[in-house]
Amino acid sequence: MYSDHEFDPVTPEEQARRDAEAEFARRVRREVRRMESGEADEDIRRDEEEEALRRAEAEAREARERRRRSSTLWQLFSGSILVRRGVSRYYPYLLTIAGMFFLSIVVMFWSLHLDMRYTRLEREVQKLRERSIRLQEQRFQRTTHSAIIEQLHARGIDLYDPLAPGEIIEN
Repeated sequence: MYSDHEFDPVTPEEQARRDAEAEFARRVRREVRRMESGEADEDIRRDEEEEALRRAEAEAREARERRRRSSTLWQLFSGSILVRRGVSRYYPYLLTIAGMFFLSIVVMFWSLHLDMRYTRLEREVQKLRERSIRLQEQRFQRTTHSAIIEQLHARGIDLYDPLAPGEIIEN
């Protein structure tokens, strides 16, 4: 621990404290000499200029941030536009617009539903028309002159055509 074989009353902690105090005294003397020679004034001026630059940069950054936060597009995107003082009086209008959007969506789906129902009913009407035409054809085939004669012959009734043409009655 000790390089000397004799007892040294100074402990390592005490020696470290003494070295630190000596280093501090050297720094103070050096700074006093700098102050007297004028070098410290230049350092102080340089430090003040750097501080002014840092302050200006911070203010510019803060101004950009304020401008960005006050941008209407950013406020719309972030939702912070809803907490502004002037916007709160427009809440009824915003709610009305939201209600109208909802109503327009409901009307759109309702009209789509009605259109689908109309299309379905149109197809049903088309099928009924086709069936009606087929039934008319069947009725016509059953009620033709030759079909009636066949039915009468099947039942044993004779049908004869008049020899003289019928007379036309005029009004």
